[in-house]
Formats: sequence, structure tokens, C-alpha cells
Amino acid sequence: MKYCQRFTELANLFKQGADCRLTETETSIRFFPFGSTSCSGETLPADSCIEENFFFEYPVFTPCGKQKQDKAILLLHGLNERNWNKYLTWAEFLCNNTGKPVILFPIAFHINRAPLSWSTPRTLSSLLSYRRDQYTDDRSISFANVALSDRISRNPERFYLSGRQTCADLTSLFETIKTGRHPLFKEGTHIDIFAYSIGAFLSQVTLMANPQGLFSDTRLFMFCGGSIFRSMRGVSRSIMDKAAFEKLYHYYVYVFGMEPTDQWFRDKAFDAFYRMISSDRLPSQRESFFERAGEKIGGIVLAQDTVIPYHGVQEALGIKNAEERIELLDFPFPYSHENPFPTNIKDDSSVNRSFTNVFSRAANFLI
Repeated sequence: MKYCQRFTELANLFKQGADCRLTETETSIRFFPFGSTSCSGETLPADSCIEENFFFEYPVFTPCGKQKQDKAILLLHGLNERNWNKYLTWAEFLCNNTGKPVILFPIAFHINRAPLSWSTPRTLSSLLSYRRDQYTDDRSISFANVALSDRISRNPERFYLSGRQTCADLTSLFETIKTGRHPLFKEGTHIDIFAYSIGAFLSQVTLMANPQGLFSDTRLFMFCGGSIFRSMRGVSRSIMDKAAFEKLYHYYVYVFGMEPTDQWFRDKAFDAFYRMISSDRLPSQRESFFERAGEKIGGIVLAQDTVIPYHGVQEALGIKNAEERIELLDFPFPYSHENPFPTNIKDDSSVNRSFTNVFSRAANFLI
């Protein structure tokens, strides 16, 4: 597949909310509405009025000409994403090579679940200047990460609350699909997950919590994901600045779950998230889950990925489980966690080959 060429073509063709047919691959993109609900106390008051986060549409890549389907792949993205561009080629490839619809579902407060003002330079200018004045030596501050950095700096609890809301949304989505109430799927549809970066962390927590037993048979393929939280390094001009990450790290490693008051509702989702913070938190329970999951979990981590390092995946799954289930790959061109398949290098043939290699392995796992 000519990944670099197709990346540009799909970015130009894709319009949020507009169904379309991709004649080259006999694939359709269809959009479906979703209404998110959150329990009392699980959304900060300042965030409860962000309408985009509660009422939105999500796209589904689906083979043309087929009626209701009985299998699906859920695709989950990374932290601080503002559009689907990076994932369009990923979804199309998985759809074409598995024959299954691929659901692109936005994490709470991301992509089209976030106000446009969070990604508009004109509205962010004063906030950017403020953070640069406040943290004069932090070169990781950028227009791309300033909105998330400010939100996390003010309330690091948002990281957990966003994940918790998304987990509840996925539970609702799975229930709708599996009961045959979704217009695209038959009752009893089997759903697997392809998850990238923080989407993999969210998937691990969700499968571990297994709300309503809906995720018992779900297979999970992780790409550039799977690390224990404590080993993640999210400082990036595309993700969050250094000050915000340090605040996030300190809160979850040293405060979360150890507050003197009963701040959080402690259920299976809380317990699963708590276990994934640090390798020394209930390691036997965490590793036992991944041992039982066995061949239902697989993935690929990149050798030069500094955001999600391979040793962090070993800490999460246990060394034996990680060695058996997660492949460590490297590419013969400059890349990063945020941009594993760069489209701006002269010789794109190696990028095309690497993309096809990674996603062929993912498709074979999810087929």
C-alpha cells in the first residue's frame, strides 16, 4: 500500500459528519450519533457544560454492499488528538484486510468531542503567552498542547475522569451493538479493539474492569501502547508540556487512591485504573489478568518510542506475558511515538513497507 499517498487522499476526502464512499477500496464511511451520560460527580462542573463532549458523531469504515454485520473492530486513538487524519489509513487498511467494519470512537474531550477553541491558534494566543511566561525554560509548550496542558495543570483529575466517561461510553456502545439495536450490526456481534497509545491504556483498564461482562471475549491489539502509567513520558509538543506532565505524574503516582477522604467511587473501573498506575500496585492481580487473557492480547511497540517504552509494557503485563504477546520493532527512518509513519521524508518506500508490515500483523491478529 502507498501509505503516504493514501494518507493525503483520505485527509482530503474525509469530512466529519458527511457519509462517503471510497471507490478505490470499496469502503464506505458512515457516521452515527452518540449521546454520552456521566454519573454525578464524574465530570468537573467546568466540564459538564461542554456540549460537544456529550453529543457527537463517530465514523465507521465499513465494506460496501453488505447489510448488517456480525463482527466489528473498535479503533481508539492517542492523547490530545484534534482530528481523525492520522487514523484514516489505519481504519481503511484494517477494514479492507479483515472484512470487518472499523469504528473510530473519540475519547472524552478529544477530536470532535472538544470545542474548536481548543485547537484554534487565535483563541489560544493569550493562554500560550501565559504558560511561556510562567514556565520560561519549557520548550515543550506549543499551540498544539497548550489547551490540554492548561486543563491538566488546573485539574489532573481530568485524566481519570475522561477515561472513566469513555469507559462508560464504550460500555453503552458495546451494549447497543451486541443487543442488535445499532443500525449497522446484528445481535450478538463480536467486537475486538485496535488501540494506539493512551487508547491502549484505556482498553487495558476497560477489559480488566469488564463492565457488564461485555468485554469478556474481546481481543485487543495495541500499537505504541500498553505501558504502566509510571513509565510513560508524555512530554511532547504534540501531547502536553513538561509542567503539565509533571503535575499529572505526581498526582497519580503519589496522591491518587491515597487521599485521606473517600474522594472516588471505588468500583472495578477504579481498581483496574489503580493497578495500571505503577508496577508495585497489586502486581499479582494485574499480571494474573494478562496471563488469563493470553492470546486475546497482542501488539507492537517501537524501539525508539520514548513516550511508551517497551520496559513500561513489561511492567504492566509482566515480562513473560510481554515477551510472548508484544513485538518490539524498529523502522529504518526517523520516526516518533506521535508520528510513527512520517509522510514528509524523501524516500517514502520504507514508510510504506513499515506501515504495511505493522498493519498486516494487526489485521492478521484481528481477522
